[in-house]
Amino acid sequence: MEKQMNIRLETPADYATVEQVTREAFWNHHVPGCDEHYLAHVLRQADCFLPELDFVAEQDGTLVGNIMYTKAKIVGDDGIEYTVLSFGPISVLPEVQKNGIGGKLIRHTLSLAKELGYTAVLIYGDPDYYSRFGFVPAEQYGIGTRYNTYAAALQAVELVPGALANKAGLFYEDEAYETDPEEAKAFDRILPSKEKIAGLASQAKFLQHLDMQKPRD
Repeated sequence: MEKQMNIRLETPADYATVEQVTREAFWNHHVPGCDEHYLAHVLRQADCFLPELDFVAEQDGTLVGNIMYTKAKIVGDDGIEYTVLSFGPISVLPEVQKNGIGGKLIRHTLSLAKELGYTAVLIYGDPDYYSRFGFVPAEQYGIGTRYNTYAAALQAVELVPGALANKAGLFYEDEAYETDPEEAKAFDRILPSKEKIAGLASQAKFLQHLDMQKPRD
């Protein structure tokens, strides 16, 4: 029997479960352990956070995924700041990954973001994955990182055709993403202990993407 999927807005009653799902989704994936669940915890209090684009996925009534959006900006080479969106963390429980849940969350929220009047989304992520949702290297629009580099992981999608034309510049996530490592560790210590493992293939791929940068000038 096909499982019932429901995508809905997150509610305060979901907060702890979403943080647990996020922890499970990211644990040892990029680095040994993770702090994305702490990021999810603090983002909700940030000015950049967009609760109207904070959705969860339920499968047969069980919360199995989440996506969070924030406002971000491009500081244009022309000196103008342009508002764009970013998303992350996006989390799906490991045992139900590769079943299209993340894709449904992305497609649902990109469509809604367009309806809400937003014109473009930029993220850091795996190009092999996000290209299926229309994301392309931000370099194609002349958009680099805050460090004035072009990064393979920096991806962009126009919700409105031409939205990123003539907006070459540097992309900035909100400072809320710069979480304190010690506060993240303290937050994690109140949760059940999990083993940290190094040397995984997913970690090597993450480091490879980090290294794929070149000067923008």
